[in-house]
Amino acid sequence: MIWFKTYPLADVNRIFDSYMTKLLEIKAVEIQDNLIKATMPITNNVRQPFGILHGGASVVLAESIGSVASNLIVDPDKYYGVGLDINANHVKSATEGLLTATCLPLHIGKTTHVWDIKIHDDKQQLICISRLTVAIVEKK
Repeated sequence: MIWFKTYPLADVNRIFDSYMTKLLEIKAVEIQDNLIKATMPITNNVRQPFGILHGGASVVLAESIGSVASNLIVDPDKYYGVGLDINANHVKSATEGLLTATCLPLHIGKTTHVWDIKIHDDKQQLICISRLTVAIVEKK
């Protein structure tokens, strides 16, 4: 297990239940030994003016799940993780339904974490592929 301790979904969802993640209705739905999954419904909050999923909303989902994952790995009394770099390839559009982001580690280092995040629609079609680098910062 890569997590600092065992985190119930309810604890993770308390993190998501504020700020932008609350507005976009992002929810953690699964935590395993080395992955975390979260969902986001396609609503008007995440559509662009042409009615399709806004690419920026996919990036918010990816960065949110990856940043939370990094913060679940480190000792929260000593460190916190912040997004350093993100890229995203939007491979398919979507107009409705529920998106699921799966976040897996590519690198867990002392000062950086790199995450592979894949976002699928509810038909299991790949919508977005993202890679997030998180900087691990020592609390002062």
